[in-house]
Amino acid sequence: MPVHNSEIASKFDHLADLLEIKDANEFRVRAYRNAANTIRDQSRSIASMVKEGDDLSELPDIGDDLAGKITTIVRTGKFPLLEEVAEDMDEAIVDATRIPGIGPKRAKALFDMLDLSSLDDLEDAAEEGEIADVSGFGEKTQARIKKELKQGDITEQRFHLDTAEDFAEPLIAYIREIDGVEKAEIAGSYRRRKETVGDLDILVAGQDGGAIIDAFVAYDEVDEVESKGKTRSTVTLRSGINVDLRVIPEESWGAAIHYFTGSKKHNVAGRRRAQDRGLKLNEYGLYEEKSRVGGATEDEVYDAIGLPWIDPVLREDRGEIEAAEEGDLPDLVTLDDIRGDLHSHTTASDGKHSLRQMAEAAMDRGYKYLAITDHSKSQTQAGGLSADDLERQIDDIAELNDGFNGFRLLAGCEVDILEDGDLDFPDSLLSKLDLVVASIHSKLDLDEEAQTDRIIRAMDSPEVNIIGHPTGRMLEKRRPYPLDMERLIEAAADRGCALELNANPNRLDLSDIHCRQAAELGVRIAISTDAHATGGLGNMRYGVDQARRGWLNRKDVLNTLSWHNLSRALKRS
Repeated sequence: MPVHNSEIASKFDHLADLLEIKDANEFRVRAYRNAANTIRDQSRSIASMVKEGDDLSELPDIGDDLAGKITTIVRTGKFPLLEEVAEDMDEAIVDATRIPGIGPKRAKALFDMLDLSSLDDLEDAAEEGEIADVSGFGEKTQARIKKELKQGDITEQRFHLDTAEDFAEPLIAYIREIDGVEKAEIAGSYRRRKETVGDLDILVAGQDGGAIIDAFVAYDEVDEVESKGKTRSTVTLRSGINVDLRVIPEESWGAAIHYFTGSKKHNVAGRRRAQDRGLKLNEYGLYEEKSRVGGATEDEVYDAIGLPWIDPVLREDRGEIEAAEEGDLPDLVTLDDIRGDLHSHTTASDGKHSLRQMAEAAMDRGYKYLAITDHSKSQTQAGGLSADDLERQIDDIAELNDGFNGFRLLAGCEVDILEDGDLDFPDSLLSKLDLVVASIHSKLDLDEEAQTDRIIRAMDSPEVNIIGHPTGRMLEKRRPYPLDMERLIEAAADRGCALELNANPNRLDLSDIHCRQAAELGVRIAISTDAHATGGLGNMRYGVDQARRGWLNRKDVLNTLSWHNLSRALKRS
């Protein structure tokens, strides 16, 4: 049974969380987190590397001990150390770590100080005002915990798009090879490329539904079969993802894929248009009175309701119906439009590969440029560069560029925005760079006005080209810090400063809505991976998906430009 990279990384992350709860040595905790990131960044399958006898200890942050643990996971599917550490762990504390902003240490502190034993106890403590009295928490944190616990079940598992893809793509490839399968697609939020996926909806067109279902439930990653019929089955994969498969006649394909792709609001709007034309539209087809008149293809469905085909990424009932009706759908940016990456790290700070290795990986992707933006000096835990270090790196990049043909490394820096809005380096040094990404990494708890003012003041520097991961969110882990996004976007427009769409699937920051708002005001978006290893450059596709959900076209995206045009666009004067 194959073990996916995301599964191995998840086990290492989970172990790090448990060790942090147990107050283990911080270097040990960091070693497992670094290993998890290395595994996620691999473009190759770790399981394949083990099978082929590759030396895993040669990977960044993976020594002999960790290589042995990874090999055990691949060969047995088990992680004995994780099982040992988890044996006496209070699961309620682990669940509490899923509250955005409440990490392992803080969750443990709350449960110990207040003698809690469940999430219900935690919610009661918030209601009674007890959390605010715990050192290091206060009224704001108490209010946030109360809000998060009331919003829904924080134990409900959702998967980042890259993790869902890791399991979904091998599964759909397997299904397409089943005898009798004519078509098979993943619908739902996965097809719409939403940031996180709760489950997978798979449609299959085929003749012998029973045989197809039998083969589906025999997939080697199925952990539990929840239901099994002649045309529908629901299973849970080993990863925890629920999969719902439906077998439909091919004549209903277009109507069914439209219906199960969603969103619900988009579907409602489509059904209303059908009704206005004397038709009925559902997952089985298009009907005029009781006669079926279409639904074999999505084009047929949209044509019947007077619209051109609408890309699934736009189907959120945010004006796409009206735009389609007026012939004004956007010509969405594509991965092929991307000419380079404007945010990456090397071993000079907290990256895992050298300048040359990052450059070669970018060239392998057909890029014309890559910006090296290692951290500035305040990021001591990330190995931030001193002013002298940055000066030397500028020289090193210039020397490397002398040997490149048709490719350019850009000398940049991810410079910290300090609490008062000042930058970590003076403009006199930043002016020597090709590109400056200014980001917040500390003081995330400032109020909305102060945080917004802080970023706007940073943009006042003419050397700042891009605001990195502007809202600071980490999907499923950390909410965006309070910001007046309308004012921030307007300030960026006034100053000619771009905003980053951080393509790391743990961030995808900006949101699709904010991307669209920025583009409408003429603010260019830089889709950047924030890659800390060569494999991280492959995350660009998730950023492009997010940009497409935000209605962005090629002209809205900074790094669709050639280096000649980009260099001109970066000049703010």
